[in-house]
Amino acid sequence: MIGSLTSFPLFVPTSIPSPPAAWADIYIPLGWIHGIIPAVAANYRLDIKTYALCLLAGIVVAVILTSRRLTARGAEPGVVLDIALWCVPLGIIGARVYHVLTHYNDYFGPGKDPLTALYIWQGGIAVFGSIIGGAVGVFIACRISGIRFWSFADALAPGLILAQAIGRFGNYFNHELYGQPTTLPWGLQIEASNPAYPIGLPAHTLFHPTFLYEIIWDLLVLTALLLIERQFRFRWGKLMGLYFIFYGIGRVWFESIRIDPSVVYFGLRTNVWGAIVAIVVGIAILVVQSRRHPGVEPSVYRPGKEWDPNASKVDLPETYSDTDDGNDAVAPTAPEPAKDEAAKDAAPATKAAPAGKKAKSEVAATSGKGV
Repeated sequence: MIGSLTSFPLFVPTSIPSPPAAWADIYIPLGWIHGIIPAVAANYRLDIKTYALCLLAGIVVAVILTSRRLTARGAEPGVVLDIALWCVPLGIIGARVYHVLTHYNDYFGPGKDPLTALYIWQGGIAVFGSIIGGAVGVFIACRISGIRFWSFADALAPGLILAQAIGRFGNYFNHELYGQPTTLPWGLQIEASNPAYPIGLPAHTLFHPTFLYEIIWDLLVLTALLLIERQFRFRWGKLMGLYFIFYGIGRVWFESIRIDPSVVYFGLRTNVWGAIVAIVVGIAILVVQSRRHPGVEPSVYRPGKEWDPNASKVDLPETYSDTDDGNDAVAPTAPEPAKDEAAKDAAPATKAAPAGKKAKSEVAATSGKGV
């Protein structure tokens, strides 16, 4: 029987168990709201998909890492959030559209309900679609914010591959997208009742844990990107080009051993073709950007769109010293002419301001310059 490893010592793991099926969903009871809002059912509960939590965790990590990297290169703090408002929604839309187009037989045709193509909560998104949709969102947001598109792409590349590694845990919780049968000690256990379980295979068959392979590969790619960037100072989109090449190489193999249904063209699954295209795009980015921009990137902003960190500072019209009592907001007036010789002799002393203290009228006249 495939997956039987009785010859291995007891201390060697013979398989990777899948998590309980109940872990795929997290239910939060909200029936208590019924007492406040009668329209809410007394047995109402919120269903949260563990896969969605994995994706959200990946997005949050990518945003934080990208923000730190971009800010360290001179970008305005928080500008990544403005870009994410475009990138994330369009990335989700692109991921769903790509999946539907590459699995159209599941949604269109005799006996199929086309509206199910909109039911994203039932699962079905694609990494390559999210990259395409997200790139469109980044381009739009960068035009608005003034950030260079390729500068943002370089800052995003490490966070993107890390987010993909985190998101792959969702496949593990869903018991999905596993590979061909294997007898390796790290084979993945899949229950025979799984809808995607291959017909004709005996129960207790082990499968390649493609989710784990991709997680390991993504972490290796992350390490390589950070080391290459530090060593060679890749800019102008070249780091993103490397991401496409490295990720595409790994994805070609992962997709080749997966057994979930997919449209096949010329003997290759659609995602294999997508990975090949990613490799070609990555090479093209490296070649073109190396020729167009051989020098150092001057700024993450386009010319004329630079962020001025002093622009948000506000100068107050008054300044205070340690001797101010808080009651001298009105500028002092000049002393009246002395009426006698004693007053004339004392007048010059009253005209000289104490050292280090400006008259309020002078400060008010000069404050605000350079704002």
